[in-house]
Amino acid sequence: MLERYEVETFLTLAEELHFGRTAERLRISTGRVSHVIKKLERQVGAPLFTRTSRVVRLTPIGRQFADDLAPLVAAMGEAFQRAVDAGRGVTGTLRVAFLGEWTAPVLLRAVSLFTERHPDCRVEVHEAQLATTRSGLLDGSTDVLIASYPFDGMATGPALIREGRALAVAAGHPLTRELSVSLEVLADHPVVQYPAVTSAEFKRDRTPERTPSGQPVPKGPAGNTFSEMLSLVALGRGVLPVGEHTRRYYPRPDVAYLPIHDAPPIERGPVWLPTNTTARVREFVRAATDANPR
Repeated sequence: MLERYEVETFLTLAEELHFGRTAERLRISTGRVSHVIKKLERQVGAPLFTRTSRVVRLTPIGRQFADDLAPLVAAMGEAFQRAVDAGRGVTGTLRVAFLGEWTAPVLLRAVSLFTERHPDCRVEVHEAQLATTRSGLLDGSTDVLIASYPFDGMATGPALIREGRALAVAAGHPLTRELSVSLEVLADHPVVQYPAVTSAEFKRDRTPERTPSGQPVPKGPAGNTFSEMLSLVALGRGVLPVGEHTRRYYPRPDVAYLPIHDAPPIERGPVWLPTNTTARVREFVRAATDANPR
């Protein structure tokens, strides 16, 4: 059976690939790191690392060992944290964010109910930007985000908002003569693109590469923020499928919004990192669902 310090030393060295940095992180000597690794290699019966005076690399056996061991250690940490959360109740700090003005009321109602139920837990609220939604969830600066579905790689709760879709076009665009449009018109106009860091599944849903009949959709320029994307629309650089609430929250004299009559509705709700499913997150999702009945 492996000891905790052996696992920690091995995984840290597998990440750093440097004995000095590993020793510094673990606050032990480089000699101690070397001793632990040699002991592990004797137990395994094969080298886990190749070492030269300049380079440390994992062997194929070492790489497989690290790949197998890391998720087990993470799962143990999550199990321990869940036990701590259950023992202490819902306390600490929860960082929540909203993406888009229309999601703010939903988030604030959820915060109000969550705070009423769990007064010992502090809630921090901020607005997220398109370019940082995923990175914020990954680095822990956001615990729960109210955003659009789909959001690949993340856990999602029940949809709290459902809205129809519209097509944003420049004021005076020929399509403004229509009362509504079909998704098929996307084949005839460049479509403004979301930032590269945006969820791949989300982009396939909002700015598809093909129409429902299979026609290719030409790509227009990409914007860094939603306001910037609407400005590209206003400049005539392309069109952009959006939610119908955009008309209310982003009214612009240089942009018109046309209903899309053959598109499925857009759904929005809580999104979070699966490995960050703490008691705080679970209770916030429950409060958000209770506070925002559809």
